[in-house]
Amino acid sequence: MTILFLISSEGHYGIENMLVVLARNLSRLGCRSIVGVFRDSRFPHTEVGEEAQKQGLTVEVVPCNGRLDWSAVTQIRRLLVKYDVDILHPHGYKADLYAYAVARRSRVSLLATSHNWPNKKFSMRVYAALDRLALRRFDRVVAVSEPVKDTLLRWAGPRERIAVIFNGVDVEHFRLAAPTMKREIALADHSVVGFVGRFTRDKGGALLLRAAQQVLAIHPNTTFALVGDGPSRGEWQTLARELGIADHVIFTGVRNDMPGVYASLDVVVLPSLVESMPMCLLEAMAAGKAVIATRVGAVPKLVIPEQTGLLLARGDQDELAAAIVRLLVNSELADRLGENGCAHVSANFSAEAMARQYIGQYQLVLAGSRPKLHNRAAAQVS
Repeated sequence: MTILFLISSEGHYGIENMLVVLARNLSRLGCRSIVGVFRDSRFPHTEVGEEAQKQGLTVEVVPCNGRLDWSAVTQIRRLLVKYDVDILHPHGYKADLYAYAVARRSRVSLLATSHNWPNKKFSMRVYAALDRLALRRFDRVVAVSEPVKDTLLRWAGPRERIAVIFNGVDVEHFRLAAPTMKREIALADHSVVGFVGRFTRDKGGALLLRAAQQVLAIHPNTTFALVGDGPSRGEWQTLARELGIADHVIFTGVRNDMPGVYASLDVVVLPSLVESMPMCLLEAMAAGKAVIATRVGAVPKLVIPEQTGLLLARGDQDELAAAIVRLLVNSELADRLGENGCAHVSANFSAEAMARQYIGQYQLVLAGSRPKLHNRAAAQVS
C-alpha cells in the first residue's frame, strides 16, 4: 500500500511532527510513505520535508504560487503515477483542497486527517468552511479528537465516514534522553518550567507569562523556557519585559533536539484556550515529565487529574500559578505524575498503535473505492 501525504505548513510544529511520526511508523509496518510538501513562493517553509528526509522517508516538494496554483495540481497528479499511489492523505485545509482538486480527475482514494480549525481570522474561517465542504467528497475523514469529530458531523458527515484516531508518539524516542538544553538557559539551582508549541494566542502563552510573575514572587529560582516560534513571539517577549520577568524567561526558538529539550525541563505547561490532541503533551509525558494543561479538546484523555498530570480550567491565571508552584515545591508529586503519564502514553498513545489504526482506515477506503485511473491521469498530465 502506497500513501502520498500532502501538507502545507509554516514550520515544524505539532501537525508536522504527527505526520512524520505516522509516515515513519507506517513504513515500519510495510506501507510505502511519500511525504509531499508544498513550497509556497510567499512562505517557503519545507522544514517538515527536511525532517522527514532525516527520518529516511521519501519527500517530494510541490512548488506552489499562492493558494490556487493549477500547476501544483498537475504535479501532484504526476506523483500519483510515479509512485502508483493508493491513498492520497492530506493534512490541513490547503492540502485538503488541492487533494480534492487532484482526485476529481484521477479518482485516487482520499482520506484526510482533520486536526482543528481554531483560527479566528475571517479569511481563515472562510478557508475552514471550504475545507469542510470539500471533506464531504472524501472517502473517509479522521479526526484527532472527539470535538473535531463533532464539528465534522455538523459539516462533513455522514457519521460512518468519520473516525477518531488519537495522535501517537514514539515513546522510546523520548524515554531516558540526556538533557541538552538546561545548561544553556538556566543556572544549576534553577527549576525549569517549559512551554512547547507554536506561538499563537490560542496556546495561552500570555496567560503563562502572567502566571509566571506570580510564581517568581514565591519561587524566584525558576526559569521559564518557551520553545518554538510563531506570530505571537514579539507580543510575548514584550509582555515579559512589561511584567518585569524578562530575566527569567527564555525564548529558545525552534529546536531540533526535542528529546533533550524535554529532558531539560522539570515541568511542562500547556495553557491552551483551544486544542485538539497536542503532540507536545504526548512527548512531554513520554519523556516522564509532570504536565499541567487545560481542559480543552482531547487533553482530558491524556491528563487524568492527579494521576497523569494536573488539569485546569482554561483562562484561570491564579489556578495556573498555584499548580506550577505546587509541582515545583513537591518533587515527589511531580515524579509520580511523570511516571504515571509515561505509562499512560505507552499503553494508550503509541505511534505504532496510531499507525495500525490508520492502516485499518486505509483498508476500508480501498475496499469500497473505485479502481485507480492512473493511466488516464498520466495521459492528462503528459
